Amino acid sequence: MVRTYALLAWTWTRAAAAYPASFTLMIVFGFAMAAVDVAVILVIFANTTSLAGFTRAEVLFLYGAANVAFSVVDMCVGNIDRISQHIKAGTFDAILIRPASAWVQTAVDRFTPTRIGRVLQAVAVLCVALAELQIPWQRIWMVPVMIATAMLIFASLWTLAGALQFALTDAPEIGSAFTYGSGQLSQYPFSVYGRDLVRGATYVLPLAFINWQPGLYVLGRDDPFGTPEFLRFLGPPAALLLALLAALAWRQGIRRYRSTGS
Repeated sequence: MVRTYALLAWTWTRAAAAYPASFTLMIVFGFAMAAVDVAVILVIFANTTSLAGFTRAEVLFLYGAANVAFSVVDMCVGNIDRISQHIKAGTFDAILIRPASAWVQTAVDRFTPTRIGRVLQAVAVLCVALAELQIPWQRIWMVPVMIATAMLIFASLWTLAGALQFALTDAPEIGSAFTYGSGQLSQYPFSVYGRDLVRGATYVLPLAFINWQPGLYVLGRDDPFGTPEFLRFLGPPAALLLALLAALAWRQGIRRYRSTGS
């Protein structure tokens, strides 16, 4: 499965790199576009010293950690949200008869390596924030764990969005609201949102485990909403549970798929 994905991704990468000038410009453009979000944060802190009780470096840390995971997943599996186009065009039939996972083929279809610019921008922001915060080594181990957890959560959300399109082929925007909407939601401290929204993002859809709960542990901060401290460490099991639900939904979508006959 991994080998198949790597081979297909390399094929798309070679095709994109055949035009080096365009390839390079697209990477730079992606980096610059992603920097707009950071510019918004910097503008906010040009007029205040804290955002919902968090300093500029802390907000940039939460932003960077979430966006490293989001941009990697968007680049690697984001094309799952095109599955409704395959269904309506009848090309999903060809995907099913090939000797490879339908999920892998859909995820890597039209793989866009130039999105690496967004990944690099997020990594740069995260590194700058960590250098400024100087996190104690006793808590720094959580950073790679929270990024890996966030990647699994985002990949699961994209899989759920793809599975939903088997039933709602004419409404792919609904799935995008969960994927890209979750990415936007996790860019800021959850303390800027209402209590009810944070509860839903903690106990229903585990978006709080992308960067909020583990981030509080890394920063040595208490949760303004008073959640128990053990939640800081529940990111991996929450992500695994969501991944299992996403895999089940995807499998059910495949089973219920009916060819267009085209």
